[in-house]
Amino acid sequence: MVRPTYDYGDSTVVITGASSGIGREIARRFGSCGATVLNGDLERDPKDADIPTDELLEDGPGTGVYVETDVTERESLESLVEAAREYGGIDVMINNAGLQIPKSMADVTPEEFDRIHAVNSKGAFFGTQIAAEEMLERDDPGAIINTASISSNHAQFEQVPYDSSKGSVRMITRGAALEYAEDGIRVNGVAPGQIATEFTDGWAEQAREKVENDELLKPVPLGRAGTPEDVAGAYLFLASDDAAYVVGELLHVDGGWQTC
Repeated sequence: MVRPTYDYGDSTVVITGASSGIGREIARRFGSCGATVLNGDLERDPKDADIPTDELLEDGPGTGVYVETDVTERESLESLVEAAREYGGIDVMINNAGLQIPKSMADVTPEEFDRIHAVNSKGAFFGTQIAAEEMLERDDPGAIINTASISSNHAQFEQVPYDSSKGSVRMITRGAALEYAEDGIRVNGVAPGQIATEFTDGWAEQAREKVENDELLKPVPLGRAGTPEDVAGAYLFLASDDAAYVVGELLHVDGGWQTC
């Protein structure tokens, strides 16, 4: 298979939650295409590697920058977007930071529910809002991509707060796409499936085992868990001119899981 090539040498890409997992791979791929990549995350150190994402990009054609960011706080997201102005302003905003606490509905506390929705839903909402404001101020519309999930459309065991937050991300994406399309800002989402990454402690191995042992509500047609490398290309496509007429789409990257 041939991987498409992109040139993001003149682009500034802001990614929340890019220290680890899918976000880290998205950052690596944009960096390999020459982009200036700002990682907005609570922690600079990755969960699944030794080298911080911004340092990882130093070996390629792109530039990496870390900005400590709490996506649950609008002021923190504003600071992240303001940091992007030093590099010409945002061309691509990727609201990727996410939180999951697998637990039966009966055991979820109000604090846990609020925390999941603050990271996943509120983070995507205000990340989209603030990025769009910055693009409109510069009169330079770009692309906004939100990380949704197969949970945006399908319920899963012991994930009610997560499912509901990702359902919210789906509608934030569609609603924002409708509002900002006339301004030339394209808002889309990516919905990953069972991805083997350290989303939470031990999640990578659990994801692989669930797929291999057919422990999901339905099988994954490709027969394996996905990897961050499987997912990242969707973001590069949606940010590119090849997706110039793609608006309000939720692109599933799940090995065919949602088709069953």
